[in-house]
This record gives sequence, C-alpha cells and structure tokens, in this order.
Amino acid sequence: MRSAVVIADTTAPADVHGVHGAAGTTQWTCLARRAGLAGDWEAVEWARVPAGGTSGEHLHTRTREVYVLLTGEGEVTLDGHPYAVRAGDTVLTAVGTRHGLRNTGTGPLEWLVIELPAEPEAPGPDGGRVGSTVIRDLRRTGPLDPSAVIGGPLRLLRHVDLATGERDLLLADGVEHTAFVTGGNGRAGAGDIRVPLRPGTAFTLPLGTALDLTAGAGGLAYLHAELVPPGQGGEPR
Repeated sequence: MRSAVVIADTTAPADVHGVHGAAGTTQWTCLARRAGLAGDWEAVEWARVPAGGTSGEHLHTRTREVYVLLTGEGEVTLDGHPYAVRAGDTVLTAVGTRHGLRNTGTGPLEWLVIELPAEPEAPGPDGGRVGSTVIRDLRRTGPLDPSAVIGGPLRLLRHVDLATGERDLLLADGVEHTAFVTGGNGRAGAGDIRVPLRPGTAFTLPLGTALDLTAGAGGLAYLHAELVPPGQGGEPR
C-alpha cells in the first residue's frame, strides 16, 4: 500500500489538566505519530500554556525531545538549571534529562515538540554521554543537526522563508520529513491534490512521498526537520 502524506493542524487542540503534575490547564495536539512512518519518530506535537502556566518538570527514560519555541517567552529547566527562552529558540533534550517549561510572558507560550525514542544512557556521536542544550534563534543560527548534540536519526532542523511565488520540493527519498507552518500562507501539492497552508498547519512525509510547496502573497515560513530511517543511506538535503 502506498504511503500517504499526513496533514494536520492546531485548530482543535485538547485541554490537558495538570500536565506533568503542574497546576492549571494547557492545550495540546498530536500532529503525527510513528504509525505509517519508516523512521524512529515517536510523535510530532504542538502545545500551548497560558501566561503564568507551566508544563511541569518530568524525566524521560526512553525518549529524547526537541522543543522549538513558536510564540511567547518562558523559562526551561534542564536538570535543575533554568534558561530563559523565547520564540525562535530550540531546546534539545537528551534521554535521562529532567526538564520543564514555564511561561514567564504576558501572552501564550507555544512550542513544537519532536519526540524520538532512545535507549537509556545512549552514547553521543563521539562516544560520550549525550547532553541537553538551548540553541538561540534558529533563524539566525541556520540549519541545525540535532544528532550532534542528542544523537539519533534526526539530522536536520531548519527555518525556511519563501518569498511570494517561491517553491520548495520536499522529496522523501532516503529521508522522511516533517514541517510546521509558522507564518504567511501558500499551498502544498501532491499530484492532483492541493492543500492550503496557513500558520498551524503541519505535514509529515513518509518514505516514497513528495510535496511541492508554493508561497502565497506575503511569503511562507515554516520549520522543517528531516529524519533518516534505519537502513537508509540518504543524507539530509
């Protein structure tokens, strides 16, 4: 059976009460799960906490996570150490790291989560224990290879800005893609299918699929990640 591109959005999130033991209500939605994907994805998710809200500190014993801050400002805690973060920052969290996120701003704090399975105490690329870190302003720092910090198959994370009418072809040949629209508008095409793109739209491409993106009036901005599935020799584009 031919794999299908997964399209999702954040228009109808679930209310989550007491997330990770914290008081209050947050919002959450799952944009993609590993079912139907060849790669070692656990999930791609979106979350929002209101001003003063918290996603409580917790320990992942079998997964690592990538947080990309979309709106607002807050404080992330990594193994007891606080770091001020804001929209555009990226948090790489290794397996075995205790972490939490608190909204310190006056508006909602939103972030994208890419969760990946990992063995406890997984070694880093250089053979040592992997760590966790905060990367400031992904737009400014440019494309990032998360595997250099937390290990694993996620090999590319970047922020893309397309001008009006500009196009980008995502081809899942040796790699799988996930992307999340952060600004502007446009459309995505696959064969005869056309899907409008707006902030909050996410799309995930299993092996063997392709998606042609075209920016609308005012341009199109999106976060894009690539993962190399087991047995694939492809390199990130």
